[in-house]
Amino acid sequence: MLRLVTLASAIGLTACVNTPTPTHSLGSGDFGVVIERDHSSVLLVSQAQMRSLARIEGLGDLSHASLVYSPDQRYAYVFARDGGLSKLDLIEQRLVKRIIQGGNSIGGAISQDGRLIAVSNYEPGGVKVFNSDTLELVADIPATALPGQNRNARTVGLVDAPGQRFVFSLFDSDETWLADFSQASASNDYQPQLQRFTGIGKQPYDALLTPDGRYYIAGLFGEDGMAKLDLWHPERGIERVLDHYGRGEQKLPVYKMPHLEGWTVAGDKTFVPAVGHHQVLVLDSQSWQQKGAIDVLGQPVFVMTRPDHRQIWVNFAYPDNSKVQVIDSESLKVIATLEPGPAVLHMEFAARGHRVWLSLRDGHEVQVWDPYTLKKLASLPAHSPSGIFFSHRAQQLGL
Repeated sequence: MLRLVTLASAIGLTACVNTPTPTHSLGSGDFGVVIERDHSSVLLVSQAQMRSLARIEGLGDLSHASLVYSPDQRYAYVFARDGGLSKLDLIEQRLVKRIIQGGNSIGGAISQDGRLIAVSNYEPGGVKVFNSDTLELVADIPATALPGQNRNARTVGLVDAPGQRFVFSLFDSDETWLADFSQASASNDYQPQLQRFTGIGKQPYDALLTPDGRYYIAGLFGEDGMAKLDLWHPERGIERVLDHYGRGEQKLPVYKMPHLEGWTVAGDKTFVPAVGHHQVLVLDSQSWQQKGAIDVLGQPVFVMTRPDHRQIWVNFAYPDNSKVQVIDSESLKVIATLEPGPAVLHMEFAARGHRVWLSLRDGHEVQVWDPYTLKKLASLPAHSPSGIFFSHRAQQLGL
């Protein structure tokens, strides 16, 4: 029996020795991707280790780039401004495939089941939908043709929604479209069911989906106000909300339009950047009526919540973009003003909220901060960094 045990132990040890070593020791949930906007590259980072892992290059014009993750968090799909769509393998740290699918792209989304990638285009105007595995085109949705012009309306504010749907708006024709892919398949050439909502307000320029996936809200560039679509009851059409939201009668100069995906829905309060004003507005999350305003030092761009909703972090447009302010969501008071460095473009919290990462475009670095002590923990060199995207986004709607 002793001989058998010894033999079994030897076989087991041999099997362990011959097992291939994984090429990457980190789980996919640890990944983050930083856009290097002037370098056609992204930086793959480890959240836990607060360090860079790899640089993936050759991704085109990333001056207004964003990305989404596959549900298993292994792949990232990067939407470049030059119409490029790139698929990255984060485990193998490489570019899998890149295609040019249009011109002047402005973001994209991944379907609820992860099988479809939708891209929003200014040129030729419309949304194209691709197989997430192969990047083969499966559906083309041209936007409304503009009378007397040789082009279609520009598409903006593209998000994924529950029920295998995409929602987007048309800047030039004042519309919101709902594309339902739940019944689309190869048998019907992946044609979605389309609902068009017209006359929603002048020049929708961006949009957000509430965290529960129920409301799609488009901001209006050409007039004050927002257009809200209830995705539980799309038959009710568009409702106008926040008629005062915008630049107002004074038409104040706006140095950078706030991104609507930078809004914060924190329980019964929603915190939004005031357009052109040095304020963060506080809204009721149910009625969408304003219930307060918080004075801040500049024009806010992103208003981001710590995951426990206790803190709200705010960055600013030029000339105040070297600073970040922290708001206590209970007292509605500014509790700290930080000076990370030149051109803070974006902020991203770890899923559990114990760290927040900041991109400093003109400082050519990414900083990691402790939001509880308000101390800087680490700094990583990067080429003109902008957007920061952590892989937990794979499990969130509308991102």
